[in-house]
Amino acid sequence: MRAIRWLQCDRGIHSLRAKLTYANVALLALGIVAATAVSLMSMRYYLLGQVDTQLTKTRDSLGSAQLTRRQIDSLSVVSFVRDRLAPEHVDEGSAPDSIYSAVDAKGRAVGLLGLKPTEAQRDLADAVGDPRPLVKDADPHDVSMHGARYRVTATRLTDGTYILLATSTKAFHQGMFKVLKLDLAIGGMLLAMLACLTMMSVSRRMRPLEDMVETSSAIAEGDLTRRVPSSHHPTQEVEQLRLALNSMLHQVESAYRTRERTAAQLRRFVGDASHELRTPLSAIRGYLQLYDKGMLSDPDERKRAWERVLAETDRMGRLVDELLTLARLDQQPELRFKNVDLSRLVRDAAEDLRVQQPDRPIKVAADGSLLVHADESGLRQVLGNLVGNVRTHTPAEVPVRLGVEREDGVVRLCVEDDGPGLCDEDAARVFDRFFRTGGGAGSGLGLAIVQGVVQAHGGEVAVRTAPGEGLAVTVTLPARTAAATP
Repeated sequence: MRAIRWLQCDRGIHSLRAKLTYANVALLALGIVAATAVSLMSMRYYLLGQVDTQLTKTRDSLGSAQLTRRQIDSLSVVSFVRDRLAPEHVDEGSAPDSIYSAVDAKGRAVGLLGLKPTEAQRDLADAVGDPRPLVKDADPHDVSMHGARYRVTATRLTDGTYILLATSTKAFHQGMFKVLKLDLAIGGMLLAMLACLTMMSVSRRMRPLEDMVETSSAIAEGDLTRRVPSSHHPTQEVEQLRLALNSMLHQVESAYRTRERTAAQLRRFVGDASHELRTPLSAIRGYLQLYDKGMLSDPDERKRAWERVLAETDRMGRLVDELLTLARLDQQPELRFKNVDLSRLVRDAAEDLRVQQPDRPIKVAADGSLLVHADESGLRQVLGNLVGNVRTHTPAEVPVRLGVEREDGVVRLCVEDDGPGLCDEDAARVFDRFFRTGGGAGSGLGLAIVQGVVQAHGGEVAVRTAPGEGLAVTVTLPARTAAATP
């Protein structure tokens, strides 16, 4: 499946790999075209300059001699002209490399030495036409004769005759054509090499992206543990993308696992809450049915039934209140923070316990004042639940110790008893909702509420216990206080 996905996504003409290859090849092609154009133009300018220089020197030499046509007919002059202008061997059927021709003022070819103009000389005269612009212009001109191109210039003799001087540019154009073919051949090889190198380089650089696609597909199929592996030679941007994607995947996995745990806890919570509420409701319904059927004729029985109904009603009311408290804690409520004297709250909780159980030995280590920035009602609930847990699960003669201290930037609150303690298995579940050791009394929500309130304050709660060694609950809170307002 991976191979099919790779072929579909990466080998298409619209893939990033193909577009990068096309872009590099196109840029190199433009560079080759520009370099070839500059090279050919420079070569043309240089070679034409050489041809024009030779023609200009010959024209100037002939013009400076102040000759007439009649003088050119002399053998000495003819010898000079022949050495400078006329090739020794001219094939009539081929285009000569150099041509000179004498023409009159009307541009018609005239003969020298009594000889008629050759066909090439007449063609040159016909191609030039009026020779006067050539005489006035210092640079040679281009002319074409039967498909052959020449550079031509002219000079005027003292008797009014014009001498046309022409040199073929065939060799020049052939040389430029060979250079063009060589440049195109080398450019084509460079383009092919660049395309191959670009494909290999892009394939290596695209590997991390392919891994990301593969990882995303695996996660979409349910494998939340997959992560994008690190490449051997990653670029900075790709590595940053990989780290960001892995971080996101970790958060997604954590959120998914948290959601699963939350859903499982919610299902268990709803089941436990239904069970806990069903028990007092069943008891109330049973006593009401007995009363309705007249089976509680004895006044003492009716009194006991009524007391049981009230007790179960109170129990159900407390359970509902605790459930509402947990629900609010789960929603992360906004607490009313202010400076609270935690020592005073500890002393109040100890005093409440003395009133409820006068015979219980109570030791308090909370002298003076210890201020913390917290929600007062939440801390009172924490202390009330911890003290209530001791009152419910330990005999009345068991000593209990309450203390608070500031140490190492934190505040520690400890409630400790010398009761029967808990085994390791029960201690690990002591903060679970509706957990009660050995089916004891209470709703099983007290310590869960304590944990929720403490975590809402940014603190921690821990237990230390062992069978026969009692139970110690330690609450750790940040030791911060609010600045005093005028």
